[in-house]
Amino acid sequence: MNIKKPTDTLNRMNSQEYRDSGKAPVFIVLDNLRSALNVGSIFRSADSFRCAEILLCGISALPPNRELNKTALGATESVSWVHVEHTIDAVLGLKSRGVIVYAVEQVSRSISLESMPFQQDVTYAFVFGNEVEGVSQEVIDACDGCIEIPQFGTKHSLNVAVCAGIVLWESAGRLHNRNL
Repeated sequence: MNIKKPTDTLNRMNSQEYRDSGKAPVFIVLDNLRSALNVGSIFRSADSFRCAEILLCGISALPPNRELNKTALGATESVSWVHVEHTIDAVLGLKSRGVIVYAVEQVSRSISLESMPFQQDVTYAFVFGNEVEGVSQEVIDACDGCIEIPQFGTKHSLNVAVCAGIVLWESAGRLHNRNL
């Protein structure tokens, strides 16, 4: 029989231990997300996979925010974040630091997520776009490439927070050994 593990047996870090721990070499860039609930959910996924930082761009909700906190469940206290007014500035700033930046978007020459050749000596950033417009073309043009999550149903898009969770699970999982 499968029995749920009690919370006190999960060996969870506190916020300070988390801040002091090694991080996956993964940055998250949010390009004008409209929903604070989506932003909060992405914070929670970023905490779960110990991502380096979230760059909240444009109109994306910033902590403290009641709606954001509903889904973040305290992850705003552990995950490092900054606000950047324009997404293009966030992307160019990361690239100037040697970070390889990929938009997560359906484009003509996207790489399927499962085929992405993650390299252990590289730091990555993933740009997730607005719930209606996606990643802006200006930002796509500035990125090093685009990745896409294969989908097999009648819908051709995922909720941005779900999309981020999938990409972070795959990328942080493959890069896990480097910094964690």
